[in-house]
Amino acid sequence: MEKPEILMLAPMMPTIVEGVAARFTLHRLWEAPDPAAALEALGPRIRGMAAGASAAVTDEVMARLPRLEIVASFGVGYDHVDAVAAGRRGVVVTNTPDVLTDEVADLAVGLLVATVRQLPQADRYLREGRWLEKPFPLTATLRGRRVGIVGFGRIGKAIARRLEAFGLEVGYHGRRHQPEAPQAYHPDLVAMARAVDILVVVTPGGPETRHLVDARVLEALGPDGILINVARGSVVDERALIEALQNRVILSAGLDVFEDEPRVPSELVAMEHVVLLPHVGSASVHTREAMGQLVVDNLAAWFDGRGALTPVPETPVGG
Repeated sequence: MEKPEILMLAPMMPTIVEGVAARFTLHRLWEAPDPAAALEALGPRIRGMAAGASAAVTDEVMARLPRLEIVASFGVGYDHVDAVAAGRRGVVVTNTPDVLTDEVADLAVGLLVATVRQLPQADRYLREGRWLEKPFPLTATLRGRRVGIVGFGRIGKAIARRLEAFGLEVGYHGRRHQPEAPQAYHPDLVAMARAVDILVVVTPGGPETRHLVDARVLEALGPDGILINVARGSVVDERALIEALQNRVILSAGLDVFEDEPRVPSELVAMEHVVLLPHVGSASVHTREAMGQLVVDNLAAWFDGRGALTPVPETPVGG
């Protein structure tokens, strides 16, 4: 029996490459001398794809793969895949939820504490020998603060549980009210920003959420406000954020994601009162291996006739 043929547009982690190659006929498009010609030749044979954020799976790409059945995407976010177009074509898209929930939630809380208590700044202060001259300045605190979580899926709920253990009051904003959630629901984001001191952004990226956190939201958050973004850089209007930080419209920000990664605006890099991370939310060996294995497992389950393990809402789920 012929093995299904799987396409990768760009390099992915060894767990995925080796796992897919062991089970299927894998085509590594980036290794082809002429990728466009290779795609043209391979297109009619490809039944599945493994995809990462470094190469977009557009409607145009899928149009060249008439037998495509599944796109197994790496990461909980899948804005690099046109899932709506995939659904229209009858192609299932999968992502890698759950296995990274705790890792990203831990990072979000760590980034919040680091931002409020200025931990990287204190570290630099000591290393530069400045403690010998005088103590590090007093910082802001988490005590008495209210938190609004933007996006209340698996990761948002995991963050809420952790922050409530810190004794903080938590509310959320999302597409719908979740009656089973005990936290307060805020249907209007600007109103929630006005009601809280900290915004934690964990909503999916894509056109629907582009610049969801804009100048109005930042102004509502106010001069004691702190923004934490572990979602996608596109969700925050980066230019508006830079201006808000420069003009002290908000107090500080902790950012793990940016609009044009890995290029980070020089204005943010120059700021001493922000904490910047190189998109490491799920970047532990344990979690990335689990994510990679789920990509392989989704392809295996699909072609075994068991259906996709973790399909996204925009696409069909049948095997």
